Parts: sequence; structure tokens; C-alpha cells
Amino acid sequence: MTKKLKQILKKEFLYYSVIFLILAFIMHSDLLSDPFSRLEIMQEKENYSHPFFYSFIVYSVILVLRIIINFVSKIFEKKSN
Repeated sequence: MTKKLKQILKKEFLYYSVIFLILAFIMHSDLLSDPFSRLEIMQEKENYSHPFFYSFIVYSVILVLRIIINFVSKIFEKKSN
């Protein structure tokens, strides 16, 4: 049971990390050209938590959609059997 839970947590952390990186590059395209200036701006404004907050919101929406899709697919699997 714990091995399965660890695998699930690793997979979900990977999903969250990918969402985090995609949102970071979409919102701040200067991260690719000059990441140190972006970090300096973050330090000046002291807004460290907003990327994690936005990523969590998007992750939550995607998670709910995944759960709904999984539920609906299980219903159709039972009907076909």
C-alpha cells in the first residue's frame, strides 16, 4: 500500500511541477532569456508565493477534470461488460 501511495504522490508531484514550469514560462517569458533579472524582481517585490498559488489552482482544476473523466470512463466500461 505505501509503495503504491509513493508512486501516486511522485506522479502527482510531477504533474504539479510541469504545470508550475509551463505557467512560469507563459507568464514570464523573460525567464528563458534572463532568469536572474526575474529573480531580482521577485526579491524586490517579495512575491514568492503567487507562482505556487496559481499552479495549485490550475492543478486543482485539472485534477477535478481527471477525476470526472475517470469516473465517466468507468461507468461506460461497466455498461459495455
